[in-house]
Amino acid sequence: MKSTIIKLDNVWKTYKMGDIEVHALQGLSLEVKAGEFLAIQGASGSGKSTAMNMIGCLDIPTKGRVYLESQDISRLSESNLAQIRGKKIGFIFQQFNLVNTLSAMENILLPMIFQNISREERENKAKELLNIVELGDRMDHKPTELSGGQQQRVAIARSLSNDPDVILADEPTGNLDSKTGENVMHFLQKMHKEKKTTIVMVTHDAHLAKFAQRIVQLKDGKLIRGRK
Repeated sequence: MKSTIIKLDNVWKTYKMGDIEVHALQGLSLEVKAGEFLAIQGASGSGKSTAMNMIGCLDIPTKGRVYLESQDISRLSESNLAQIRGKKIGFIFQQFNLVNTLSAMENILLPMIFQNISREERENKAKELLNIVELGDRMDHKPTELSGGQQQRVAIARSLSNDPDVILADEPTGNLDSKTGENVMHFLQKMHKEKKTTIVMVTHDAHLAKFAQRIVQLKDGKLIRGRK
């Protein structure tokens, strides 16, 4: 039986807007198994991005507990959360979030610089990842010289640079046309099968969610469908 890598236990997230309290998450409990591809689906305002922030150590809950590999991260300081993010979690964003002044290779090198990895090892790893995402011949190209699909593949390679335990993909095809988006999803699916990396993807798109092994649906900050 696969072990649980992430667990949200009765998680609430409340934001104060003046005198009004907005409950983005309302008692959400969810387990992510090591090596699975999970899609969190829901409409805008359903709480899926807030759930992603909890899973990705980008925020802490108002109430409840968040566990990463059995470690309670619910009350850690920002510096400790940042350290965990750097070592254990890779992010793929809708906006790609590449540095336009850096080449594809330099963008992939960037996360490794903060992990005390030698220059030679960093460069070898970046070249290996560029070949994996089939962009070995584009390593010196800047993002503005790449297509949207190529930029997202650089972002996928960057997310893998520190061998994270979990990849979080936030609407990874949101800025791509449907055909390119489908290609990126097939690529993510292939990476998941070959590297056995845990992937958690947030999407509003039911078609994209079908690429995952398991789908859970959120509404009003609560789980409405799918196993916990």
